[in-house]
Amino acid sequence: MKTSSEKPGLFAASFAAVARAIASAVGLVRTHPWLSATSVVGFCAVIAVCTLALTLERPPLHVVQTGFRGTGMQAVFNDHDLLAEARLQHADAPLPAVQLAGRPASEVYKNVKVLGAVDANEFLRLMAAMTQWVAPATGCAFCHSLNNMADDSSYNKIVARRMLQMTADINRDWKAHVGEGGVTCQTCHRGETIPSGAWFVQPAPYGTRGLTEADSGQNIVSPVAGLTSLPYDPLTPFLLQANPIRVTPTSALPSGGVRPSINQTDWTYALMIHFSDSLGVNCTFCHNTRAFEEWDQSTPHRVTAWHGISMVRAINRTYMNSLVGVFPRAMRGPLGDEAKVSCDSCHAGAYKPFFGASTLSAYPALSQVSQDWTPPAAPGGAAP
Repeated sequence: MKTSSEKPGLFAASFAAVARAIASAVGLVRTHPWLSATSVVGFCAVIAVCTLALTLERPPLHVVQTGFRGTGMQAVFNDHDLLAEARLQHADAPLPAVQLAGRPASEVYKNVKVLGAVDANEFLRLMAAMTQWVAPATGCAFCHSLNNMADDSSYNKIVARRMLQMTADINRDWKAHVGEGGVTCQTCHRGETIPSGAWFVQPAPYGTRGLTEADSGQNIVSPVAGLTSLPYDPLTPFLLQANPIRVTPTSALPSGGVRPSINQTDWTYALMIHFSDSLGVNCTFCHNTRAFEEWDQSTPHRVTAWHGISMVRAINRTYMNSLVGVFPRAMRGPLGDEAKVSCDSCHAGAYKPFFGASTLSAYPALSQVSQDWTPPAAPGGAAP
């Protein structure tokens, strides 16, 4: 949820509207003498009250100090926004526990590639939960041929196996970011076949040549950059590639041929807006805004975010890129790439997915995923 300090433009626009209304009313009095001054004042008062009522936040508001006193490190929260966000961050109740069969799924069912070590009954329970998390409207048919459940002709089944491996990897190797609460398929999908935070590499804008500055994609309407004039795609260079995230140089002159520029700062700010929108927080959630670059003046959340950036890069390179030959053309981006994950994929507007509620503990089978299986490559290395 956004803090009340993040929308100053609304106040300016509202007061500008009031000023225009007053000017119009004065003009009416001058051109229509039969209008009384009282009626004009009353009209202006009604306009002002309605404008302010629609602009100002509805109380109560709460201020939470997030850092050193006197540095402006605080967040302002609205109870009504928090309640609305809580409804969107509701995790499904775990399915009832089942009695273990005592036999692994690989001995009971055919063609079980990554969950073969899981107990057969727990395997079925996890399959039912995945259906609820990912494709509740379609059911088992989203991944399986109902006439032959062992059939691998559906690309969704191949993708699901790879996503199970990704989930196990996150919960095992990225605890510095996800903690003990971990993640499940529901963390990203939330009942949708395609997570809302999925993204693709976008075509580069028209580039200029000669003495003019190259177009970095500014002044393009881009939700990822918060509809600002900042570069339109901060995800590719930072969450797929590993470009350094820099704003302030550490020396007055270039050192070693590398020095952060204003252009690089624009890209970094666009990425920070993505973080802010994805987590529903402002800059002070991680930074002391009087010294953005100082780690010793930042909050512990900045360390967690650093691990999260590394995690997302690893996910996109290791798991999502491996599916480029699996997704059909209709499911790929404008440049033919596969969908990738971002901070919004899991957080969906909250500083913690589901506000910290864990769904992993109810499904221990997600920690028994085999990493030996690899997705098949499409003929010729191209996706069908």
